[in-house]
Amino acid sequence: FFHRHTLFLLINKQLCLPIYRPSTGIFEGRTGSLLHPIMMFGMLALSVSTALLGFDWRRQRTIGDEISGLKKTLPDLAGASSVSEALTAAQSAETPDAALVSKLKAALPIESQIKELQQERKSLSEKGPRDQHFSQGALLAFIGTCFAIEGPLNTYARAGKLFPGPHLYAGAGLVCLWALAVACVPQMQKGSDVARTVHIGANLAGMGLFVWQVTSGIPILLKVWEFTKWP
Repeated sequence: FFHRHTLFLLINKQLCLPIYRPSTGIFEGRTGSLLHPIMMFGMLALSVSTALLGFDWRRQRTIGDEISGLKKTLPDLAGASSVSEALTAAQSAETPDAALVSKLKAALPIESQIKELQQERKSLSEKGPRDQHFSQGALLAFIGTCFAIEGPLNTYARAGKLFPGPHLYAGAGLVCLWALAVACVPQMQKGSDVARTVHIGANLAGMGLFVWQVTSGIPILLKVWEFTKWP
């Protein structure tokens, strides 16, 4: 009985001891704690920039269909290289065709619109949104995921526990949406419109969660500033 009683006291004493947490140095202080919010603000800006580049690439890719549709509405140019040239030829004929001249005059605004779209496509092509979108998207997924993990690790290093709530849930959901967007890329490269729709939807939903995460993180940031010290 004595030995069992002694063993019970020893086990109980061990269970009541505080959990040992190794010191993480600077990451427990204000410097390490501010690294996460600073990077997240930067990631939000990068996310917006990447989205705009994605829409530019989509515009560059689909503008050709719009140009082709407008060209189909043009009247027969009789071998002329432009509506203006065909109109000049029709007006200088010995017996001008009034109906043809009227059609060609009505087509002048369409030709002007086609030229504007062609110039827009050229400008977008020179900008190279496809490669920039791909590069920034890959960087966003990598760095964003790393710092989404770094945030909870820093909280645990500083407080010894996590605090489940909107900020943590939004961050977890955001990483899942980034993973979904990246997973759509192979099918997008094969021309799948469904994959493109899911990719765009995941990123737009992700930006919404990102804004929510930032707004829910500001009170946390103020508490970190209040209860931590440099470095």
